[in-house]
Amino acid sequence: MKRYKMAIVGATGLVGQEFINVLEQRDFPIDSIQLLASDRSAGKKLFVTHREIEVKETVPESFKRIDIALFSAGVEISHYFSPIAAQSGAVVIDNSSAFRMVSTVPLVVPEVNPEDIKWHKGIIANPNCSTIQMVVALYPLHKANPIKRIIVDTYQAVSGTGSAAVEELTAQAKQVLDGQATAPHVYPHQIAFNVLPEIDVFLDNGYTKEEWKLVEETRKIMHADDIAISATCVRVPVFMGHGEAVHIEFSQPMSPDEARHILAQAPGVKVLDDPAISLYPQPWAATGTDEVFVGRIRRDASHPNGLTMWVVADNLRKGAALNAVQIAEEMINRGWIHPGG
Repeated sequence: MKRYKMAIVGATGLVGQEFINVLEQRDFPIDSIQLLASDRSAGKKLFVTHREIEVKETVPESFKRIDIALFSAGVEISHYFSPIAAQSGAVVIDNSSAFRMVSTVPLVVPEVNPEDIKWHKGIIANPNCSTIQMVVALYPLHKANPIKRIIVDTYQAVSGTGSAAVEELTAQAKQVLDGQATAPHVYPHQIAFNVLPEIDVFLDNGYTKEEWKLVEETRKIMHADDIAISATCVRVPVFMGHGEAVHIEFSQPMSPDEARHILAQAPGVKVLDDPAISLYPQPWAATGTDEVFVGRIRRDASHPNGLTMWVVADNLRKGAALNAVQIAEEMINRGWIHPGG
């Protein structure tokens, strides 16, 4: 079996560590692996496939003889180092928003648009976490009955912001339960026992950047520029797992049973939908899993061609690390990448 020289940029972050977990669990064909991060994290040691590997500072020379580089270190790092890595011969799969809407860079969810991988020029963009789980659930339905409009409201876990946000929620929850005052640092307001309808910065149109990512990325991935999309993204006091209430208008009527049948056969989707026994997707239960879970599938009482559903996934796995590794696996399986070039 061919084996590949790997690099992980941002290896000490939540997604970076999840990259390692996913690569190990899926027995990815690794020949060697470089763990890269900022100078602050250099010198730390992490275990990969039962071997202790030292984290090194990311520098331009880090990418010599690397076949695949997985990036999750933020927009600035990606903007600077991704082109360097690509010029060195690596295929970059970037988890930041740096290149997602660049016309010459594929934005890929393997269950939806794997063919787009083929036209990459050294960099492939990994979509936003909330976009990934939504398109995995909606694309099989869209193929059967074209979608005209999507209204989505997200309920996003704090791990999507990073380890500092996880620590802030933990600390604030203890403070509130102990009757103490909280002092927010990561978020503009207290997140414990609260919800914040503000993810990323506000744009001039009143939407946040996170909400606009859902709009633009969904259209690009599904090759459907004419779908009308409106999103409201909310940060909730949950550690792991994003939930989404999705309202879909189709070209023609679709029954809930038809949707369940289509989704039950769709790649990467698991239907959990039995209200009689309170069976529906939950972020807590989705943590550590690979699937996108769909439930609460019902007719939209406001539109004859509408359905409403509840979609949940682990935002660090399918929403980030797993999707990136699946892109790499797709390249290997289709013979679109070879060791040493």
